[in-house]
Amino acid sequence: MIGRIKYQWKKRIIKRTGYIGLMGIVSFFLVVGGFSYAMFAVKSESKGSLNIVTGNLAMNIKSEQLDNQNRITIEAGESKEIIVTLKNENDRDVKFNFWYEGMNEVEVTYDSESDVPPTEEGEVIRVVEERTYRLVITNTSSSNQLVTFGSNGGLFDKKLVFPEGKRTITKEAGAIRVVKDSNMIAVVYNETKNTWEKANATNWYDYELGKWANAVTVTTATRSKYQSAASGTAIPMSDIETMWVYIPRYSYTIGSEDGTNYYGKQGEYLTSKPTLSLPGEIDIKFIGKEEKETGSAQYKVGDGISGWRTPDGFTFGNEELSGIWVGKFETSSSNPTAADGGGNVTTLDAMIKPNVPSWMRILVDNVAEVGRNVTKSGNRYGFNSNNLNSHAMKNNEWALVAYLSQSKYGKLGNKNYSGANKEIYQNKSDKYITGCSYGAPSNSNTDYGCQYTYDVNISGTGASTTGTIYGIYDMSGGGWEYMMGNYAPGGRKYSGKNTRYHSGYTGLLEDGSVYTGKSWLEDKYYNFYISDNSLTACGGKACISHALNETAGWYSDTAVVVAAQAPWSVRSGTYDNANFAGLFYFYVAYGTTYGGGAFRLVLSAS
Repeated sequence: MIGRIKYQWKKRIIKRTGYIGLMGIVSFFLVVGGFSYAMFAVKSESKGSLNIVTGNLAMNIKSEQLDNQNRITIEAGESKEIIVTLKNENDRDVKFNFWYEGMNEVEVTYDSESDVPPTEEGEVIRVVEERTYRLVITNTSSSNQLVTFGSNGGLFDKKLVFPEGKRTITKEAGAIRVVKDSNMIAVVYNETKNTWEKANATNWYDYELGKWANAVTVTTATRSKYQSAASGTAIPMSDIETMWVYIPRYSYTIGSEDGTNYYGKQGEYLTSKPTLSLPGEIDIKFIGKEEKETGSAQYKVGDGISGWRTPDGFTFGNEELSGIWVGKFETSSSNPTAADGGGNVTTLDAMIKPNVPSWMRILVDNVAEVGRNVTKSGNRYGFNSNNLNSHAMKNNEWALVAYLSQSKYGKLGNKNYSGANKEIYQNKSDKYITGCSYGAPSNSNTDYGCQYTYDVNISGTGASTTGTIYGIYDMSGGGWEYMMGNYAPGGRKYSGKNTRYHSGYTGLLEDGSVYTGKSWLEDKYYNFYISDNSLTACGGKACISHALNETAGWYSDTAVVVAAQAPWSVRSGTYDNANFAGLFYFYVAYGTTYGGGAFRLVLSAS
């Protein structure tokens, strides 16, 4: 085989270069012939392990249940679970896909607790990194069936060819697909040791228990260490640079007990009648990337659930998303001791960590630039995936978190809290320290400070969207957060109030004049509103799935829509906003530098 490969190469070169080229090629193979053979060698291994080679890139598939050709026989009517590990044993990052071959009556799915197998387009796997997949093979035929698994590998910047006749591994019905970059490390919290540690494939997340998927990026100096580390390895906060929480794609609908007031439903998680000040459960169901529902997002509880709607926050431009990663805390900077935690610059890098000052006093245009820098080429975090896009948060993305929190999967469904304590606890730190908790919902008390840190059970974790340490923090109080939500009637974007108080973007001011500044990003990075009424602001229609009109005033939170005099949307309220701060708070701002103005970052996951 190797001889034939050499001959074909020589033959092609002879046609172009003649006798001299032939002599050069012959000399080359005499010198490095052993090396060329090694590049294309397929080594045999013990049962249950096989190298699959594409050119010089080998992916190692291992499973106790597979034979040495990666096959397994499934009996008629049988459903069998297997564990498969795929490891990159090359000296470079490799893009790979994963497939199986079998009759139509055979289906292979992955469950919600497993790493997600790559699709036809492929996924990058780092050097020495391995992925473990928990798969379920179901044979619905009346005879035994042979199922074969395989993978194609290639350079990460090249398009992979999916083998003809092979089949992709799909998700189990209702399962959650978590899409992450290869440099994001899945983590779980060890309550005994009070530290985050590297997760394994079977205990990473469980949304039924309020355990949302968490992942971190680490310093450049420690990245390879943690990528190759065993599960259970502690990752100290000193090595962590950013922390992220995953919001899987879902559809939702909001119930009404009386057919008039849509405050969510009463039931297992809220035993009292839902009211504006103590709303009930938002119904949520997780769906696949290929699904999109367009119902009214409302139903009368007595009539049964209907009107499912997929929030438009799961659509980024023309792309449908599997989910989004949300910064676990308000954004801080790579120089948190600087004035205002960073100030109005873009020369610092974003950090997302607890117990540090939020990044304040930064213009909206610079907020957007800082957000885009996170996945920019050469970024410090190691992001190299084409399926993650970093940006500053929008209203419809905030809503994705808020609705999930107000469901059985969030703090509302956490039975450690009852009554008014279903509301997310306020961060009353007047120093704008991330992850702080007052130990109670928003209130008029003025004893400001960091009463509880994020890792204190109940009193501290009650400030997260799940009531556990796995949720998202600083969404009530702390600093109010700039959203990329802008007033743009007739498509004419507003920059700010006047030449002193503006966002830095070129755009209209309150008096109708134009401020000339920085160019806007693509429209997909913003939510634009055409009026100051949430019932008409979204293209002349109600702003469904933006956590504006649907949930306005929930928990007594402030609700004001953008307008010409203050064209930028802000969320959460500040540490001193009394009982008006909260998850459903929205207000307006000029877009300029404020002492209390923070921001949050998002990674859209395709």
